[in-house]
Amino acid sequence: MGIHPTAYVHPDADVHPSCDLGPHVVIDGPVRIGAGCRLGPGVIVLGDTEIGAGCSLHSHAVIGDVPQDHKYHGATTFCRIGSGCVIREGVTVHRACVENAATVVGDRCYLMTNSHVAHDCVLADDVTLVSGALLGGHVQVGSRTIISGNAGVHQFVRIGELAMIGAVAMISQDVPPFTLTNHAGEIAGLNSIGLLRAGVSAEERQEIKALFKIIYRTAMTLDRAVDLATELAVTEAGRRFVQFFDHESRRGIRKFSTARKAAA
Repeated sequence: MGIHPTAYVHPDADVHPSCDLGPHVVIDGPVRIGAGCRLGPGVIVLGDTEIGAGCSLHSHAVIGDVPQDHKYHGATTFCRIGSGCVIREGVTVHRACVENAATVVGDRCYLMTNSHVAHDCVLADDVTLVSGALLGGHVQVGSRTIISGNAGVHQFVRIGELAMIGAVAMISQDVPPFTLTNHAGEIAGLNSIGLLRAGVSAEERQEIKALFKIIYRTAMTLDRAVDLATELAVTEAGRRFVQFFDHESRRGIRKFSTARKAAA
């Protein structure tokens, strides 16, 4: 298809010649787009934005626009999209608010219709945002995490790898790796199916289950439970699970579902 005659490409942009740009695409600013990308009708890419090779951007996605933050006053900030991403209709990804910082979407991420990635977010590789999922500013999302439809994530929240966020959930605190939440945003258990599908070994799955019980199913304080879990963790996945609790948290760690506790 090449570049449609109605598309606009800024003189400072660097678009690989193998890219396809559909009708009314706008590339405005020092944008860099890698080989083999396809931009559908009405896609807009703005500012100092880089899009890796092999990405597919569908109709009316807007990438790299200024952040929706009253603190932003024109600072130089960036937007970075990895390779092999699929960005569906109406998705918005805003560039960072903090000077010289970047909003980052990793490789092979799948952002479904009308999902939103706010300023200064960092998404690792293979993250899926289902339709309508909304990430506030400065959210961090681990690899292979799925955030289900119409879920909202508060600014500064951390979500660990291979987590599964329930549909329409409101996530206001950190969600540890390998866990899943209910619709209320509470921790409802381990993402056992996700762990199995991701090829996590039986030994690692068993250890993660034991460490989860120590942290979430005992009467110990969180600090004491994390200390004990850290002592017991021997697999790589188990260590990653407990290390999540050692990092500074702006929002605190989400608690276990009260309904699950009552049933236990």
